[in-house]
Amino acid sequence: MKEGLALITAIFLVAIILTGCGEATTQETAEVARGDLAITIPVSGNLETAHKTYLSFGTTGVVDEILVKEGDEVIEGQELARLDAPSLEANVKMRQAELEMAEYGLFRTVYPHYTNTYATDLAATWLALDDAQENLEQAQELLKEGKIQEAQDLLEQVEASLAKAQEKSQARVWALPVSVKLAELQVDQAQAGLDMAKAELDKATITAPFDGTISGIEIKEGEQLSVATYTKPAIWLIDLSEITMSGLIDEIDITMVKLGQEASIILDALPDKELKGKVTFISQAGTVQAGVVSYKTTITLENPGSELRDGMSASADIILEQRSNVLLVPNRAIRGSWENPYVEVVVNGDTEQREITIGVSDGAYTEVLSGLDEGEEVTLPAVSQFSFMSFGG
Repeated sequence: MKEGLALITAIFLVAIILTGCGEATTQETAEVARGDLAITIPVSGNLETAHKTYLSFGTTGVVDEILVKEGDEVIEGQELARLDAPSLEANVKMRQAELEMAEYGLFRTVYPHYTNTYATDLAATWLALDDAQENLEQAQELLKEGKIQEAQDLLEQVEASLAKAQEKSQARVWALPVSVKLAELQVDQAQAGLDMAKAELDKATITAPFDGTISGIEIKEGEQLSVATYTKPAIWLIDLSEITMSGLIDEIDITMVKLGQEASIILDALPDKELKGKVTFISQAGTVQAGVVSYKTTITLENPGSELRDGMSASADIILEQRSNVLLVPNRAIRGSWENPYVEVVVNGDTEQREITIGVSDGAYTEVLSGLDEGEEVTLPAVSQFSFMSFGG
């Protein structure tokens, strides 16, 4: 029995020795190679378009025409939708006629002082102005009664009469005397009335405030918009030509972030596509969450594609420092201290300790400035034997 136990113990010891020998012969190594190195600060956030807004009408009425559809590209100033607004249109015509009447009233006031300056058909001019005045008064009454179509017909006659009067008259070219200041004031008042009427009519039309894409339409042709509903979102407009990403950076790292630094961005929805951007905003005001102070930082994307969407989740690496085509070794291979780092190099099957000069590190690899040549092999200690934790990852 004792002999059997002794035999088992011996076999176990031999197995341990052989296992140890196996580990020694399979020492993990890494090749010293050239590559690129970037020191970065990570930040997470969401994409946001620089310009997005909802557009609505400024007055009540029936939706007469929707001039766009979802997905359309539009330009600044383009009309997107209109209300049926006959009363507003008639009011503009009436105010236009009032302005022209005031201008001809000014002409009547000025003319007696400058008879020899004009070459006009006075009789025809006065008759045309009288017709215009009469029709204008009738149109005003019809508009008050709600007879919009009849008023518009009369306003067309007013326009014709004024055109005839203009043809028979000639504009003045001299400075007005004090005696006609009242007539000038009437012209100014009529112009102000016309401007107000046009402004009210403009409220019946939605126009694009900037170039963009129609992302939603919330109205229908024929829909009646009341006092309670005309201000609701009618059309959503978004500009995808400028997209930013905002996130929070810890106070320890924020001092290293500068405007203009480049960044690489990866989207959760497009993990295989790397986007480029630059830091365009760093907040001066901190945000405190659970006792941690962070600062909002904005990255503006370069050449955003049409596949991007407002609100997409994203993560970015802001590049603080970059090295190209430098010698690199894994951090795990470096031993010693920051002041006196060294590696073990494989030479003819043996290892030798060699001091090196190091540069920057990204947490996984470190730049080697001197002490190693490209293609050499360095040993990688087991994690349990790794003592230089400043380099480890």
